[in-house]
Amino acid sequence: MVRLVYVILISLPFVIFYLIKSYYVTKNIERYSDENRYSMVKHMVSILKFNGRINTKVYGTENLPREGGYVMYPNHQGKYDVLGIIDAHKKPCSFVIDKKRSSIPFAKEVSNLLKAGKLDKTDMKNQIRTIKDVINHVLEGKKYIIFPEGGYSDNNNEVHEFMAGTFQCSVKSKTPIVPVALIDSYKVFGVNSLKKVNTQVHFLEPIYYDEYKGLSTKMIASIVQKKIENTISLYS
Repeated sequence: MVRLVYVILISLPFVIFYLIKSYYVTKNIERYSDENRYSMVKHMVSILKFNGRINTKVYGTENLPREGGYVMYPNHQGKYDVLGIIDAHKKPCSFVIDKKRSSIPFAKEVSNLLKAGKLDKTDMKNQIRTIKDVINHVLEGKKYIIFPEGGYSDNNNEVHEFMAGTFQCSVKSKTPIVPVALIDSYKVFGVNSLKKVNTQVHFLEPIYYDEYKGLSTKMIASIVQKKIENTISLYS
C-alpha cells in the first residue's frame, strides 16, 4: 500500500489528467476503438511502473493464439495482477472484476475503459448475464482475463483451489484456454516497501477446445491449476 500512495503522490498531475480523460472517454466510449482505449490504459500502467519502480518480466508471448478470442486464466495475487498482464499483452483485452472492487479509484477507470465484466456476487441474475456477455464477446474475437481463484488475500506465490465454474466461458465458446502464471505480483502493493520490485508474467501453452472437450470443468480447472503451480515452482 505504501507504494500505491507514493505513486499517486508523485504522479499527481498524471492522475488528475487521466481521471478527467478517462471520464470523458467513458462518457463518449463509442467514439474510441478498443485499440485506442487499450493504448491509453497501457500508457497509464507504464507511468505506474516507472514511478513505482516496478519491473515486469514477460515470458511466453509466442504461446498466445494469433487469431480469434480466448480467455486467460491466471493465479490471483493482488491489485497489480490485471495491470501486469495488460502491460505484457499487446492486443486489447479485458477482464472480469468483482462489482464492488470496480468502484475503487483507478480500478474504476481501467474497468470502464476496457468495458470489463462486472460480477455482482450477491445477484445470481447479474452473474449469469455477465458470463453470457463474456462468452459472446469471446466468440466475437475478444480476449479476457478471468481469475479462477476469486479472491487474493494472502495468496502470495501459493495457488488456491480453482473454481470450476469460471471455465464455462471457454467451454461454452469453445475457444482456447490460456493459463497464465503470475510470480511475485503480490509484492507490488502487498509489501510495505519502495524498493524496486520484479514481477513475472508467464503465458503458458494454450489448451484448445479439441484437447479439453469432453472433460468436466472440474478436471479442466485441475489441469490449468497444475500447469500454473509447476511454472511458479520452477521460476519463483
